[in-house]
Amino acid sequence: MAMKIRLARGGSKKRPFYRIVAADSRMPRDGRFIEKLGTYNPLLPKDSEERVKMDMERVQYWLSQGAQPTDRIARMLEAAGVREKAERNNPNKGTPGKKAQERAEEKAAKAAEAAEAAADAE
Repeated sequence: MAMKIRLARGGSKKRPFYRIVAADSRMPRDGRFIEKLGTYNPLLPKDSEERVKMDMERVQYWLSQGAQPTDRIARMLEAAGVREKAERNNPNKGTPGKKAQERAEEKAAKAAEAAEAAADAE
């Protein structure tokens, strides 16, 4: 059985609240889970102690049994000091989109024309 430690969404529309659960990876996101390991309330401030609550003993148990945390849970575990920080690299995230690149090219072309005109005027 492929186990995951993941978030199961609760709460009403536009008021999210998540349970941190150990579940079979084949089950639906909000469906059947094996054990509730904690809660996550994204509406609370980042420095609030109530924002993320986890039963670390049980999380360690499930990790030792081979459960894989999702990306978001892995970040929470890194913040709690349970996991070592993973190196993340997304080189495409910082590059501008097509339209921004086109605007930059147009701006560079206008600047070159202005520099040429200034050189010719002298």
